[in-house]
Amino acid sequence: MVTGDNPRTAQAIAKKCGIISSPNDLVMEGKQFREKVCDQDGNIIQSAFDEVFPRLRVLARSTPLDKYVLVSGIQESEIIGRQTVAVTGDGTNDAPALKKADVGFAMGIQGTEVAKNASDVIIMDDNFVSIVAAVKWGRCVYDNICKFLQFQLTVNITACVLACVGAAVLTESPLTAIQLLWVNLIMD
Repeated sequence: MVTGDNPRTAQAIAKKCGIISSPNDLVMEGKQFREKVCDQDGNIIQSAFDEVFPRLRVLARSTPLDKYVLVSGIQESEIIGRQTVAVTGDGTNDAPALKKADVGFAMGIQGTEVAKNASDVIIMDDNFVSIVAAVKWGRCVYDNICKFLQFQLTVNITACVLACVGAAVLTESPLTAIQLLWVNLIMD
């Protein structure tokens, strides 16, 4: 959770939401985070980031730069493999992190035009429940596309193998061009 709130307030909210569940979970302020993971020029020290990132749960009193550094560091981290990073934001200052993230969610009602333009998805009702619904629908669509491609490839490869083997063995294809077109028409 990245917020501009006071660390105590942020920690209390995070506990109620289940973000913090262990005494090992880390709550940091933005300035402290930057000092720990960035060099003097503002570049991320990936080894230092990889020490902090796995335990970091709340980043309080954060600036837009902190959000951007967090997104960049997570994307470059190789601790547990490449992570997909999603960011929500509503202000102009959130635009760099929204653009850098793999998926940027902007608020449709209270969000600025800059945030909406930088994001990939605009949440029209400013309700986080909508994100969950969008992910469910997205996964369903993805699964259906995979199934469709598997079906198409199976039928087309079978038809090609049948035509090639038949032509090699029988010296002519067992399926005529019209029959192959009919199979493709039925499949679609």
